[in-house]
Amino acid sequence: MAHLNLVKIHPWADGNGRMSRALSTLVFAREALLPPEFSSIEEWLGRGQNTYAYYQILGEVGDAEWSPHRGTHGWITFCLRAHHLQAQQAQRRVELLSRAWAALTEAAVADGLDERTVFALLPAFWESRVRRTVYQQDAELSPQQAVRDIREMCRLDWLSPQGQARGRYYVAGPAMRPVLESVRQSAQPYAEPYGSRRSVRRG
Repeated sequence: MAHLNLVKIHPWADGNGRMSRALSTLVFAREALLPPEFSSIEEWLGRGQNTYAYYQILGEVGDAEWSPHRGTHGWITFCLRAHHLQAQQAQRRVELLSRAWAALTEAAVADGLDERTVFALLPAFWESRVRRTVYQQDAELSPQQAVRDIREMCRLDWLSPQGQARGRYYVAGPAMRPVLESVRQSAQPYAEPYGSRRSVRRG
């Protein structure tokens, strides 16, 4: 309600939505609900279709200006659903990382690699750039060990080099695709806490 009231009063020329969401997070923080997956819906709202739905529900509930006489059930349901789905998103991220770690370890060892190479393979799986110095630090290796491991992962197509010299980094190679597809297909659809989206909007 703090979020809705501030965004509809619209006290600034710009940034009203961001400030209203920050105020909402402050309200949750005062109730000791500090983890971002529970106190904020910013990440969830950042996706295109969710951003559109956000502005749509604001229009349906609040009209063009602050209207305290209008019902807010639709708005509250929208926000609770958003918090629920953002928490599910955080949970899915943890579960996928866990499955990816196990699957990559098994596949890497079967290909003759040491288990420690997962410290390089997992970031590549998650579409991050892998750098030799970071892998060396994460796996607690000497520079020579890290170079040998990276070279072997490239030879086996687990990693693909990009760039030259000091700017070189590594991304997922062709050998990682089967593991990537297997782990991603294991993800279950998000559960709708209030039935279908259509019924949520009618509520």
